[in-house]
Amino acid sequence: MPAATGVAEAAAVLRSGGLVAFPTETVYGLGANALDARAAARIFEAKARPSFDPLITHLADVTDLTALVGALPPTVAALAERFWPGPLTLIVDRPPTVPPIVTSGLDTMAVRVPDHPVARELIRQAGVPVAAPSANRFGMLSPTRAEHVVAGLGDAVDLIVDGGPTRCGIESTIVDARGGQPVVLRLGSLPVEALVEAIGPVSVRPGSSGQPVAPGTLAAHYAPRTPLRVVTAPVPARPDDGTRGYLALRDAPEGAYGAVEVLSPDGDLTGAAARLFDALHRLDATGVTEIVAERVPDTGLGRAINDRLRRAAATWQTSG
Repeated sequence: MPAATGVAEAAAVLRSGGLVAFPTETVYGLGANALDARAAARIFEAKARPSFDPLITHLADVTDLTALVGALPPTVAALAERFWPGPLTLIVDRPPTVPPIVTSGLDTMAVRVPDHPVARELIRQAGVPVAAPSANRFGMLSPTRAEHVVAGLGDAVDLIVDGGPTRCGIESTIVDARGGQPVVLRLGSLPVEALVEAIGPVSVRPGSSGQPVAPGTLAAHYAPRTPLRVVTAPVPARPDDGTRGYLALRDAPEGAYGAVEVLSPDGDLTGAAARLFDALHRLDATGVTEIVAERVPDTGLGRAINDRLRRAAATWQTSG
């Protein structure tokens, strides 16, 4: 449904225990009432998501956080005040009102306030916090358009609110700032440099091969159906490369690849991040046999882009 007419109905679906896909500034989320264990279980079922991978809980306003979890550690409160609404997810202690299935049994909870008017109005009208991972099959490319949700999940979703393409295009940055030096658990749409400017030094510890301590931190993730390989410099096409696809940062490669996507002709990493998953969805749909993806400069949002490419490539490396 169009966002202009679908929010009230979507809120009713959430209150009744249903699943709603909705736009945020990062990617489309697959939402359910975070206080309803049965509704949250439907997310895992629809995505074929393993029960050990926790969900992010979304709130409508900054003030909703203390109402949900109580007093906050000073750095958590400072980050929420500085960056919410926005693409920052914070780790807090799980309150008793949130069922353990939402956090995969962890005593901590990932939470954020999205910077998208449709998402926030939906949560307000629903009147409950909304647990929402990305609206895609587990481990696959995240959706940045409603049609990506339709193609990936189909009728596993009760209602999809179409808010057009997302602005950031990469998931939120996840930070644990409950004590000591803050730790970035997942690189995302809020650059590390912005965190350092706000609160001082942080450490970066993305990636997990075991029980994740935060959503979206598995070493192999965010993958297209087509095998993907990351290269460190532009690779000209060989005579037989008409069956392969190519993902470039700013310049199309020499030669004839079967399909080419350029993320940002001017090299702007913010624009490249916004187009990353959309470009990979398009390459995936062309039927190429492999996607060759250029690594981008590892600064600012480039770190998050490279993180997603690395995890996508790891999916195919680990599967043989």
